[in-house]
Amino acid sequence: MRQTAGASAGQLTLMPYIVKTDLFGAGTEQFRYEAELGRLLVPENRRKADTSLIELAFIRIKSTAAHPGPPLVVLTGGPGVPGSEWARFGSFVPWFQEIQSLCDVILLDQRGTGLSNPRLDCLERWMLPLDQPGDRESFLRITTERCLGAAAFWQRKGIDLAGYTSWESADDIDALRRALGVDEICLYGASYGSHLALATLRRHEAHIARAIVALVEGPDHTIKLPSSVERLLRTLDRHLDADPRLKEAIPDLLALMRLVMNRLHEQPVEVGVLDKRSGEQVRVVCGKFDLQLITARGLGDQSFLQQLPRLYYAMSRGDFSWLAEEVFRLRTGWIGNAMSYCMDCASGISPARMEQVQREAGQSLLEDVMDLPFPYVCSAWGNADLGAQFRSPIATDVPVLFVSGSLDGRTPPENVLDILPGFTRGQHIIVEGGTHSSSKLVSVPKVRAILAAFLRGEPMTDISASIPFTFTPLEE
Repeated sequence: MRQTAGASAGQLTLMPYIVKTDLFGAGTEQFRYEAELGRLLVPENRRKADTSLIELAFIRIKSTAAHPGPPLVVLTGGPGVPGSEWARFGSFVPWFQEIQSLCDVILLDQRGTGLSNPRLDCLERWMLPLDQPGDRESFLRITTERCLGAAAFWQRKGIDLAGYTSWESADDIDALRRALGVDEICLYGASYGSHLALATLRRHEAHIARAIVALVEGPDHTIKLPSSVERLLRTLDRHLDADPRLKEAIPDLLALMRLVMNRLHEQPVEVGVLDKRSGEQVRVVCGKFDLQLITARGLGDQSFLQQLPRLYYAMSRGDFSWLAEEVFRLRTGWIGNAMSYCMDCASGISPARMEQVQREAGQSLLEDVMDLPFPYVCSAWGNADLGAQFRSPIATDVPVLFVSGSLDGRTPPENVLDILPGFTRGQHIIVEGGTHSSSKLVSVPKVRAILAAFLRGEPMTDISASIPFTFTPLEE
């Protein structure tokens, strides 16, 4: 429910809040810590004088320092992942405790997500056909139809979808700063959160003390480049050299992947899958496009990257059970949160980058499927493109620490090289073996120490770190 009667923008409420955290990720042992739950009223669309007010929620972990520094506002990714989820995720607890000794930690549920109101979770599921192999044309047609239905639903509810952009969220962050009565804040943004952190830095530079920008999605990086995906696959192929048994079975990873895809192109497979909701077996037909899509979506996940050679090797020997289960999950899955579509569509893509994506697609094993159905579904959401100025290079003197993973399949280190020239006090750490996972990055003590030293303003000398990465062995 949005706030209207008797309320005004900037109105802030705070209340005690106990966070219960699954410390080990097993759903058994809980870690509890005290925090505050805050709620702040902001305009839904600041470009309209008669706009409604919406409510932002955030969790604040108070500092234990006698003289804390500027609070650290944590911006999660997706877009659409609530900051309050990170508060309950045990992998982040040691990092929060380390930062808590320096300053307050504020985990924001960005507009439309989590504990914020309204929460724009859609009702639709994709419901793509199961009895035929996927293809690009049908996939884009059906996903656009679903998005049109979801957008119409929220518009009937009185939601102004044009207000869900990174500009508005950047202004939300500054409104939160003002409501808390502080002159400066620090930012930590990862994945889409990095994109939002950069937008906030551009818009409110004077009130940003320093920023940690991890898993970097620059202003014109919303749509990924096929060449970046291809480079990651070649890097994974080189990593096979460290495992003689795997390398003997898979001398060329890309050749193996191409072989399996070509077979599916010539002859799609039909596989039985258990529908856990109905308890019945269903038949799923899978083709080359399905495998490209599932593979591309998995490249941001460390576990998937570690299993990728094994999975393709199994498919080369006729076992497509994994693929069928993933295809079934995708085709019957939830459409997601409307905010995530609006944010990415508003950020958009420059004509030059779109031309580059289309040019590279024909030369890449996975073509341009990394972001599908974006940007093609954006017309369904109104496509309130923020324009060339939003995507232009950023120039700032604010100290910024960029953090990348060497095996990040969604926001590769090249993204930082693309934007770093505008940051006179920018530094870049590439975590060897790191993937597209903020929780994995901050679980490394060396990385946590580097981030804390940066927030303390200490000179950055040794900024090297690594995460172990090994492939899953082939099944005997």
